[in-house]
Amino acid sequence: MSSQAEKKLPFNQLPLSPQIQRALADLKFEYCSPIQARSLPYSLAGHDVLGKAQTGTGKTAAFLIAVFEDLLKNPPPEERYAGEARALVIAPTRELVVQIAKDAAEIGKYLDFEVHTVVGGMDFNKQLKKLQSSHIDLLVATPGRMLDFCERGVIFLDQLEVLVIDEADRMLDMGFIPQVKRIVRMAPKKTHRQTLLFSATFSEDVLRLSEQWMFEPASVEIEPERVATESVKQTIYMVAGDEKFRLLGNLLEEPGVESLMVFANRRDQCRDLHEQLRRKGFKVGLLSGEIPQGKRLRTLDDFKNGKLQALVATDVAGRGIHIDDVTHVVNFTLPEEPEDYVHRIGRTGRAGNSGISISFACEDDAFRLPAIEELLGSKLKCEIPPEHLLR
Repeated sequence: MSSQAEKKLPFNQLPLSPQIQRALADLKFEYCSPIQARSLPYSLAGHDVLGKAQTGTGKTAAFLIAVFEDLLKNPPPEERYAGEARALVIAPTRELVVQIAKDAAEIGKYLDFEVHTVVGGMDFNKQLKKLQSSHIDLLVATPGRMLDFCERGVIFLDQLEVLVIDEADRMLDMGFIPQVKRIVRMAPKKTHRQTLLFSATFSEDVLRLSEQWMFEPASVEIEPERVATESVKQTIYMVAGDEKFRLLGNLLEEPGVESLMVFANRRDQCRDLHEQLRRKGFKVGLLSGEIPQGKRLRTLDDFKNGKLQALVATDVAGRGIHIDDVTHVVNFTLPEEPEDYVHRIGRTGRAGNSGISISFACEDDAFRLPAIEELLGSKLKCEIPPEHLLR
């Protein structure tokens, strides 16, 4: 199938139920994205799929459509027990779980399916009550809390029909694979379930896991057509380490800087930045793994609604966040992994808007630029910041 044909595969040419077609029409989804066009013909036919795709390529809709169609085709038995999940999506971060559940509500709006989320950092008893109040058709979960519920005998995976493992590479980075392995062992064996595994990279480790967990998978690789979107203007400012904070403060006071995300590599850096900016009088929120989930969601809402001008985030917290109106992204420190640069600047220039990415490179992190340029396939213009931004 040529890439042109893939881009133009209409959803109405796929064997989808009327309920899903209607929801996709409501969402104005007319044509499949490349990952959807390549994976859905396999997943809808019941095959395991190993998919390589970046965040923001439509992979969430690709696996949710496949999951819902499977659940429709195979109605549950008359007698069901509370806590028996029919489909499970495991994702590495709480934000991603919340986003997947939101997408599931939209794609499954005409289906009578119960979607539950299970994440750490939120009220355990509230989640427990909800799990016990209705059947589980689709469960979206982070590994730790999921395992907790399984070990307490609240959730059972022996009737699982579809298992989705999202962002497997990120799961590896965060050290969650031992937990995921234990979860997979509780599910029916790989020949008796459908497994869909997605990852932004196919490292040796990811491929080894896919061999353990999948049965004759169809392998689908989508290379980003352009790694960095054309809608983002990228600037690198060469500065001394002790000038970075002054530069950031002055940037926040520039006209047109309405909604800015600041990325740093470590939690403690993010904490310090957030505190310093607040002391300067800026309305700013913090997103990192140590912030309780409820507070993170409130912070995100405040940022989306314009109550906060800036958001300081780690890479883990920033991945999988969908906010259409971010005007600027600042890399306070250049990321250790070149792919994270792409994820960061992809937070702006979305939904047809243009965006601006500004990276601060100093003596401590400028050595990371060549690897980023190699991934982008182009040189980045490095310049000295305008004088007024360093005052």
